[in-house]
Amino acid sequence: MKNIIEKLSPVPRPEKVLQFGEGNFLRAFVDWQIDIANEKTDFNGNVVLVQPLEQGMGDAINAQKGLYTTLLRGIRKGKTVEEFRPVTSISRCLNPYTHYEEYLRCAENPDLRFVVSNTTEAGIAYHAEDRLSDRPPRSFPGKVTAFLFRRFEHFKGDPAKALVFIPCELIDKNGDKLKEIVETYAREWNLGGAFLAWLGSCDFCNSLVDRIVPGYPREEAGALCEKLGYEDPLLVAAELFHLWVIEGAKDHRAELPLAEAGLNVIWTADMSFYRTRKVRILNGAHTSGVLAAYLYGLDTVEQCIRDPLINKMMKKAVFEEIIPSMEGGAAEGGLAEGGPASLTEYANDVFERFANPYIKHLLLSISLNSVSKFKTRVLPSLLDRLVKTGKPPEVLSFSLAALIAFYNGTNPAGRMLTGSRNGVPYPIQDDEGIVKRFAALYAETAGSETEKARRITRAVLGSVDWWGEDLSAYGGLEDAVGADLAAIRRSGIKSVIEGLV
Repeated sequence: MKNIIEKLSPVPRPEKVLQFGEGNFLRAFVDWQIDIANEKTDFNGNVVLVQPLEQGMGDAINAQKGLYTTLLRGIRKGKTVEEFRPVTSISRCLNPYTHYEEYLRCAENPDLRFVVSNTTEAGIAYHAEDRLSDRPPRSFPGKVTAFLFRRFEHFKGDPAKALVFIPCELIDKNGDKLKEIVETYAREWNLGGAFLAWLGSCDFCNSLVDRIVPGYPREEAGALCEKLGYEDPLLVAAELFHLWVIEGAKDHRAELPLAEAGLNVIWTADMSFYRTRKVRILNGAHTSGVLAAYLYGLDTVEQCIRDPLINKMMKKAVFEEIIPSMEGGAAEGGLAEGGPASLTEYANDVFERFANPYIKHLLLSISLNSVSKFKTRVLPSLLDRLVKTGKPPEVLSFSLAALIAFYNGTNPAGRMLTGSRNGVPYPIQDDEGIVKRFAALYAETAGSETEKARRITRAVLGSVDWWGEDLSAYGGLEDAVGADLAAIRRSGIKSVIEGLV
């Protein structure tokens, strides 16, 4: 079978985008979108990749002249969809650890306008030992600072050559944090007031990205390449859904016409609604549902959607408790500035995504660090609904009881406890102090099952260091969670879920 470069040809275009990161997500998200913009608008720009770590995929990408294929699969309007797309938007990949000067020369490109990145959540971080003389600086912000200083010097501080940054790292205010660290290096490295002023001409946007990207479909690769008619070791699979919300002081959609190409890209002056919507509905559905679903006997998100009982439980949580808890909920239309869909429509899309048979999303993977996830993703909806109605929401309160039941484990070792589902052990992974506390709570055996459930609930809800406040102060919450936990221990989780839905 022919290789991809024997079937497809690179398309030479100006390099308008610099991208830190060459992995599956960016290639199936950003570069896929740039490719569509090249096809459907007059953008006419390519992406030059920068390998953020010394070991990476740069050699493999360059061997294929930047060419690769995306495979999008999922459920759309109840039907299974499969879409292949050859992508020609990448021109090359640079390794600054071996070709640092070539990396810096990209800063002298007058066509360059945008910088995107995905260097993991830990990537936007300050490294005190970084210096301008390093080749390269260790940190991602250090590399960016050196790059920008070269551009500043080459174009003699021309504000028209400032760049627009759109980080994709999964941290809040990612652009603001990157800018803060770059300015710190500029001061520490004594790069001058003129350079600091020029940095003010650069626009560091905050962004929110949403697409599940499983990556290279190893088990199916042979059959998929037969269907394509060529081999592609860089084939990357992703779900159909995509969303990119970009927050900045300026709207750059005319320069980066992704929305005009029909893509789900939203430019906004305030992305807080979109972030809250994703965290509370998509992430909240996961965190409020999967621990109960695992104890019930399921292993993947898709199984949750296929199981009538768990499906009903998760939908009741989202449509009857989470959405009504949010400002601008379904009853008020649920529309935000620039947002084309209501909260209810967004939630319907989420459940369609959860049903994707091509994505094996393990419940145990989602269960990692569930205490902090519950605090961020579920607790705001639970408390808002409780305050609005004067009583604890049934499913969300139950989900906290299910969390406590899931954390029933023994043999704490570092960040792990060992739980048991139907006699089969499973890992419980969280902060070391949290797993030790749960182990100690469950080790106390005095009292009846109801008394033990009440005692454990009281201790968990009163852990101010976990939740930021004493949850037992909210009227009725401790009673509701304690009763659910006692029922789970007495009758089994299936019986409790049946009572809820």
